[in-house]
Order: sequence, then structure tokens, then C-alpha cells
Amino acid sequence: MGPKGEETYPQSKAQTELNTGPIPIYEEKQERNRGKFGHEFLEFEFRPDGKLRYANNSNYKNDTMIRKEVFVSRAVLREARRIIQESDIMKEDDRNWPEPNYIGRQELEIVMGNEHISFTTSKIGSLVDVEGSRDPEGLRIFYYLVQDLKCFVFSLISLHFKVKPIQS
Repeated sequence: MGPKGEETYPQSKAQTELNTGPIPIYEEKQERNRGKFGHEFLEFEFRPDGKLRYANNSNYKNDTMIRKEVFVSRAVLREARRIIQESDIMKEDDRNWPEPNYIGRQELEIVMGNEHISFTTSKIGSLVDVEGSRDPEGLRIFYYLVQDLKCFVFSLISLHFKVKPIQS
């Protein structure tokens, strides 16, 4: 059992470390789902040396796990840090958020300076799930931060691994 008494799942983590100067940021993003396609997850990690690691495991149509690694600039690390700071997620508490369930779980862990915070909730499918919670404002901040970080990472990965570069 996990810290909230929920069922624990096999080890599969998404970690993001952002060491962008004097204030290190560590952010863990994990999204897991056990559905009709089996154990699926998305994870990403920003390392202090600028390495961005990404993994996406989906068994849809017998798809294989996608793993990508790329080095990003300090400016990219600063932008990830800005996204996290401006979200005000560090002021939130997951006590009144839905517990992880059979549909899935999302986890986020951030260390910023001397602050260390960790969140766990059920997989959020849409804003309808957010509005129905006991803490819709806090969960909305979590939801949008996760969406922003995922879009940011997807953009970086797709830009770096573009199969056909744009011809000028």
C-alpha cells in the first residue's frame, strides 16, 4: 500500500530535475493507467545537466514503448522552472483530491530550494473530473500545470526528433 493507503503499482516514474542556478527544482510527473490496453504510462525528466528524458508506454495496437533523450539549453530549463513557479502549485495540498483508483494515478513531485512537495491523485480525464472534486481550485491548478508541462515536453521532443527538417 502507498502513503494514502492506495494500491501500489510496479515501479514506473517520471522525474523532472531542473537545476537552473541557485534554486534547484525537481519535478516528478507520472501518469499511469491500467486499462483495456494494459499498463500505460507517460513520464519525463529534466536533469540538471540539461538532459530531457521522455518515455511513453502505450499498448494500443501492440505499440512499443517510446523512449527519447535530448539535451536542452539552460533557457529551456529556466522556462520549465518559470511554468512551475507561476502555477502556484507549491501553495496547494492534495488532501481533498480524489484518491488513485483502478483508472489510474497521476503524481507530481517538486523540490524548489528548501521546499519539497508531492502530489498524488487519480487520473484526470477532463475538467469535469476537476469540478466534481472537493478541492476544484487546487486540482485545477494541478491539472493545468500538468497539461502545460506535457505540451512543453511534447514540443521539445517533436522539434528535436523531426523526421523531415523544414527546408528553407
